[in-house]
Amino acid sequence: MTVDASVRNLRVAVIGGGPGGLATVIALSKVPNVSVTLYEQASVLREVGAGISIGANTWNVLELLGVADTLTSGHPTWTILNMNGRSGEEIDRRERPRSGITRPPIRTQRTELQKALLAHVKPGIIQLSKRLARMVDKNNEGIELYFEDGITVNTDLVVGADGIRSVVRDTAWPDYEIKFTGTTIWRTLLPVDAVKDLDPRFGITGWWHTPTTHVYFSPVGEGLWEIASRAWQDPAINSASKKSWGVPVDNAYVESYFTEYLPEIREALARVPPGGWREFAAFAGPELAQLTAWDHKVVLVGDSSHALSGAFGSGAGFAMEDGWILAQALAYWKNDISRALPLFDTIRLPYYSRMYAHLASEAERRASKLKALGDPTFDERVRNKIISDGGKDMSWIYQNDIGAVWKEHVDRLESAA
Repeated sequence: MTVDASVRNLRVAVIGGGPGGLATVIALSKVPNVSVTLYEQASVLREVGAGISIGANTWNVLELLGVADTLTSGHPTWTILNMNGRSGEEIDRRERPRSGITRPPIRTQRTELQKALLAHVKPGIIQLSKRLARMVDKNNEGIELYFEDGITVNTDLVVGADGIRSVVRDTAWPDYEIKFTGTTIWRTLLPVDAVKDLDPRFGITGWWHTPTTHVYFSPVGEGLWEIASRAWQDPAINSASKKSWGVPVDNAYVESYFTEYLPEIREALARVPPGGWREFAAFAGPELAQLTAWDHKVVLVGDSSHALSGAFGSGAGFAMEDGWILAQALAYWKNDISRALPLFDTIRLPYYSRMYAHLASEAERRASKLKALGDPTFDERVRNKIISDGGKDMSWIYQNDIGAVWKEHVDRLESAA
């Protein structure tokens, strides 16, 4: 094998084994002279949660990673419903266009996406039971990583793919703070056969709303059906007890938040087996001015870089896009992190900035509409929650072609050279 002597040797440590971390190591494994290791705190690599949406933007990056053909399980989500959870009124029905689509939008199990990604990770790259305790900037000698098992690792570049409670981010950006938003989500999976007698609309992906809560139902393939029920809890009272990921919770506690709903919905919740629910609290933090730190030796991907509490329902896609772009930037600049990481920032930072701006705009729009309604009824408050077709164009997220974005930036670099 011929080695390009002009390409620097680069040691990369990826912290976190979620979709973003796995995609990052898949992409980096294809970059010449990069030695990459993924450190995951769990003793067994497994996904926590229920379902995950795979739309055009996520399919695009899975294609680039070479993973798309491996993900074969899921429920096509051509139709999306938004319903009044108390009356059953259909508020919005979204029919996604089918012409020119090579891969359908799907809802699948998080474990299915993880399996597809793992199938493309080279042996020996993942190290389990490696919980990062701290890291130290050694200036020109890289970064020293200290793990709770006593192991110390020196590396040239650290990729923080360790989620919304990122140790990497909290070390390199010590003043950054996330807070409980008040939104709590309870998730579970059931056999479709356990609920198919209740309402034929439960076989269609959709949200059932009250003014401050919703229940999301969707098949996810493999004969399974997902429930994600969401309610608001006062952060002033509940913040101290909240964890972000997968806490077991009693059935009666979950059901107590959804007593206003149709009998069929309450019955669906009641059919969850004891111990079947897991609680996920939504945390969020402010926009970062940079996604890189420590003289371009640290970079954030996924939720660690934009603590938006899953507001767009495409966080895994964003994280995988981050990992792929990082690898392309390193390859373009021959592993020169002083040039590659600023390029990563140039591409991804404005994208996340636009998301923060969109969320602020939507919050203002809803508040203004409620104010104009004066004393809105229950049903008016429900309708005000729904973002229907004809609103702001969101194709910049859900139709994002990250390969085309990269080509556009390369063309700019080449024309400026």
